[in-house]
Amino acid sequence: MLSLRGRVALVVGGSGGIGAGVVRRFARAGAAVVVHFRRGEARARELVAGIEEAGGEAVALSADLSREEQCHRLVEAAYDWKGRLDALVNSAGIQPVQDLAEMTAADWRRLSEANVTSAFSCTQAAATLMARQEGGGTITQIASIEGSRPAAGHAHYSASKAALIMFARSAALEYGPRGIRVNSVSPGLVDRPGLAEEWPEGVARWQGAAPLGRLGRPEDIGDACVFLASDAASWITGTDLVVDGGVGAGPAW
Repeated sequence: MLSLRGRVALVVGGSGGIGAGVVRRFARAGAAVVVHFRRGEARARELVAGIEEAGGEAVALSADLSREEQCHRLVEAAYDWKGRLDALVNSAGIQPVQDLAEMTAADWRRLSEANVTSAFSCTQAAATLMARQEGGGTITQIASIEGSRPAAGHAHYSASKAALIMFARSAALEYGPRGIRVNSVSPGLVDRPGLAEEWPEGVARWQGAAPLGRLGRPEDIGDACVFLASDAASWITGTDLVVDGGVGAGPAW
């Protein structure tokens, strides 16, 4: 594992499936981790307790990401915890399935607010603080392979993830001179409890299409985020790191 000892990371959406994997990997790499939650308080507290039992440092903070002032307050509280903020991972988001023909403008706006606007607000707040400290910082947006490969029923989700990829590149361009690196990670299908039972045909199709023959694990995404936050990626910014078991390498026909 790469070392992030002495650094502080905020994982927005840290109580979620992928977010929890990111939290665990940052803690394993030695970072002090701020675990954000909105509804998953019990899960966030469980993660913090596990990290502390293993000798690490973590704290759970709540915020409603639909409110800009709470996004800023969350980032400021994470900074105040240790007097610095070295890494931000924006992992919060929603993924409803809706046919495009039946989607309303309110549905579109709701998903965009959850997946894109919250990341914008947290990124802006974090960059302001990172620019003041020695060493700058890193920001990683959790996008998706659906940002470039759409799926039926996911028009609004795919568009939001494409927006995150371009937002990361734009932020990298503008914040680079301030010592801040910004990238995105695009996961493929990541396993969760009950997925194989709920969607057996989809899981089977994925396993058949993936050269590595398996679904992703939340920790696979966490490893990518740790790499991008580490000194091993010190000359990497504005890129999208695809973590999909090789599905994207397969033929399209």
